[in-house]
Amino acid sequence: MSQEIPYKIYLEENEMPKAWYNLRADMINKPAPLLNPGTLKPMTAEELSAVFCDELVKQELDNETRFIEIPQEIRDFYKMFRPSPLVRAYCLEKKLGTPAHIYYKFEGNNTSGSHKLNSAIAQAYYAKKQGLKGVTTETGAGQWGTALSMACSYFDLDCKVFMVKVSYEQKPFRREVMRTYGASVTPSPSMETEVGRKINAEHPGTTGSLGCAISEAVEVAVGSEGYRYVLGSVLNQVLLHQSVIGLETKAALDKYGVKADIIIGCAGGGSNLGGLIAPFMGEKIQKGTDYRIIAVEPASCPSLTRGVYAYDFCDTGMVCPLAKMYTLGSDFIPAPNHAGGLRYHGMSSTLSQLYDDGLMEARTAKQTEVFEAAETFARVEGILPAPESSHAIKVAIDEALKCKETGEEKNIVFGLTGTGYFDLVAYQKFHDGEMSDYVPTDEELAKYRAKLPKVNL
Repeated sequence: MSQEIPYKIYLEENEMPKAWYNLRADMINKPAPLLNPGTLKPMTAEELSAVFCDELVKQELDNETRFIEIPQEIRDFYKMFRPSPLVRAYCLEKKLGTPAHIYYKFEGNNTSGSHKLNSAIAQAYYAKKQGLKGVTTETGAGQWGTALSMACSYFDLDCKVFMVKVSYEQKPFRREVMRTYGASVTPSPSMETEVGRKINAEHPGTTGSLGCAISEAVEVAVGSEGYRYVLGSVLNQVLLHQSVIGLETKAALDKYGVKADIIIGCAGGGSNLGGLIAPFMGEKIQKGTDYRIIAVEPASCPSLTRGVYAYDFCDTGMVCPLAKMYTLGSDFIPAPNHAGGLRYHGMSSTLSQLYDDGLMEARTAKQTEVFEAAETFARVEGILPAPESSHAIKVAIDEALKCKETGEEKNIVFGLTGTGYFDLVAYQKFHDGEMSDYVPTDEELAKYRAKLPKVNL
């Protein structure tokens, strides 16, 4: 096995990271490269720089550098809300009557209400450093858009957000937070872009998806001088920034001599899960440590559990590069469920590779059972969780109840990615019995798989 991964030398005295951990450097099988959809050759730094900030392109393509220093200005901003607390859920353990020890890493202690600010401030910093006027982006549930609007306000950058239409309508207060921080917010698909008009014509009355919103944001960025596109999940650079979550979690557990047995995170595009598991997965790869790592996705959008591992477009409008990932098909538009941040057709290339290598598990959860878990957690732990985070809560409870049956004292760690105070319409529908469980049929998924691009490498 390889040498010890020196996490601790990259931590400040308060256990906040001084460097991001690049898991790809320790992966045996590296994630497949992004492909130019025209040539089907790996995207070059020059090609990617037309869309992304230069420094972020370097991070996106870097599969070798294990630790990348966090600039001091970003570290100073992090001090507003980091290190975030790792909490033992004593009350939940008691409620379940389990011998398991349950811990959660809480990322909701900032105005954006989620982990998204970890990458938003980094991406805004590099945009400002490059001398740009502003950035464009997409947002699902609104956490990423909120975080990016905060970060852009801090660096005096313009911020244009395309928000998935169903979330734009369901979560008006999240939209208003973005506007308070100076961002413009447009429901997607819109009639303001060529790709938006095309999607609306092909899918009349559509409620939108992250894939749609990405297409619109990229079109506006490429067509606007002094702008670049930034993404809140999926990309390697985003998982890199989110590694602060896992580094802090591991430092806290090590401090108290606790070894995690099971690590659980919700999975949409992969940002919070990739960040949470990074140092644990690195140790599993390099030292063979027996961590069980579980990704939890909505049954309505099951990319890992029912998708195919193939090259696909990252967006519905097919204007972005091709990524090799577990995908349902870029044309797949999920049901308008309330875990808006998980409504993406594909999974991070890094996490897809790890899953394909058998280094992590994946399972799905239906919407009503997710909200049952959220309510159980809220009533005993005092935090109203986001619907996305509640997928991880559901499986953490399941695993804790298995320990109750077997008598095993396992240590279960999950990511509580954010709060659900802007999701009260969803909670209302759950309490009023108006929430349904949509699960796509095999026939539906086969229809989208048939449209996957033909890539023979």
